[in-house]
Amino acid sequence: MTEDSSADLHFSGALERLGECDANVAIAKAKEKLDNLDSVALNIAVTGETGAGKSAFINAFRGLNDDDDNSAPTGITETTKQVTMYTHPSKPNVRLWDLPGTGMPNFKANRFLKEMKFETCDLFIIISSERFKENDVFLAKEIEKKQKRFYFVRTKIDNDIRSVAKTKNFDEQKVLCTIREDCHRNVKELGNPKVFLISSYDLGKYDFQDLVDALELDLSENKRFALVQSLPVCSLAMLEKKKEVMEKLIWLAALASGLGAFIPVPLLPVVVDKMVLTTYLVHCHYALGLNENSLIKLSETMNKPLSQLKSAIKSPLALAVIDKLAIRPRTSVAKPVKSLEDLLDAKLLVTNFVNASEAFKSTCTVLRGALNDMINDMRQVLQAAGLNE
Repeated sequence: MTEDSSADLHFSGALERLGECDANVAIAKAKEKLDNLDSVALNIAVTGETGAGKSAFINAFRGLNDDDDNSAPTGITETTKQVTMYTHPSKPNVRLWDLPGTGMPNFKANRFLKEMKFETCDLFIIISSERFKENDVFLAKEIEKKQKRFYFVRTKIDNDIRSVAKTKNFDEQKVLCTIREDCHRNVKELGNPKVFLISSYDLGKYDFQDLVDALELDLSENKRFALVQSLPVCSLAMLEKKKEVMEKLIWLAALASGLGAFIPVPLLPVVVDKMVLTTYLVHCHYALGLNENSLIKLSETMNKPLSQLKSAIKSPLALAVIDKLAIRPRTSVAKPVKSLEDLLDAKLLVTNFVNASEAFKSTCTVLRGALNDMINDMRQVLQAAGLNE
C-alpha cells in the first residue's frame, strides 16, 4: 500500500466518525484549501545585465515561445524599458516581473532600487549571459538587505557550447565547469552562492531542474504548489515532480467533491459532485503539459511532428479531457471518445455508495488512477519527443 492510499484510508475512517455538521465543515475547508492553492500569488523578479536574455528566460519559464502572444519581447538590444509584469498563461496567480537591464548607459542605482519590487516579489533571479559584474553583486547585496532570496542564473549556455563544439578535444563537461568557475570568481565576495547554468531554449538541459529545486526550498507550501504546477514539463524529472504535487491534491479534491454534502441517512446513496473532479482532471491536463499549446512548444523545441506527440496520448480519460476542452476536433480521433462525465460515472458507480467514507475511498482511487494514466501518457509524449532520459 502506498503512503498516499494509506492516508486516504485513515482519512475515510475519520469521516465515518464525523457527524453531519463536522463533515460539512471539513468539506468546506477542503474547498477553501483548493481555492487557496489555485489563487496564492507567486511573484518572481528577473533582473540583470542588459541583453542577458531576461525576456527569453521569462518566456521559457512560462512555457512560451518568443513569438507567442503575451510573450516578453526579445532582441539583441535592451527591450525592457520599464518594469513589466507577465502572468502565466494558465496560472495567472504566477507572475514574473521583467526589470530593466542594469547595464544601460542611463542606469541609476537609486532609481533602479525604487523599481525593484522588493515588497511585492518573493524571489529574485539575477541573470547574466557572460560573467557576473559589479552591478550584479550590488543587486544581490541590496536584495539580501531586504531579507529576500536571490539566485544567479548564467544564460545562453547553448551558445557557449555551440561555439566550441567543433574544436579539438571538445569536452562539454569541462566547458561547463570552466564557465561555472568563472562565474563563481566574480561573485565570491558574496560567499559561495550557487550559479545555475541554463539554456532558455532547452530547459531540459543543464541546471534548470536544480534551479527549480532551490526555488522550492525557499517558498511556503502553497507557493511551492504554484511554482511546480506552472512550470513546463521539459524532462522526466520535472514530470515526476509534478506527479508528486498532483498526488497531494487528490484527497482534497475527493473531499471537496462534496460526497453528497455528507448525507448521513442510512441506505440513501451518496452523490459525488463530478464538477469538482472534472476541474481537478482539467487542472492535471494543463499542469502535466498535455494541452495543445504545451505540445506545440515541445514539438517546436525538439523538432518533432506535433501529430507524433499527440498520438502518444492514449488513455480514455486524457482523451476525454482533450475532447471536453475542444482542443482536438472529434473527427481527428480514430474512434468516438466517451465524455469525461460518462467515464467518471462508469468508474464511480455512484448509485452503490451508501456512506461518505466509501465514496471518499472510491473517489480517491478513481482520481489516482486517472492521474497515473495521464502521467503515463506524458511519459510517452516525452519519449516521442526524445526526452526519455
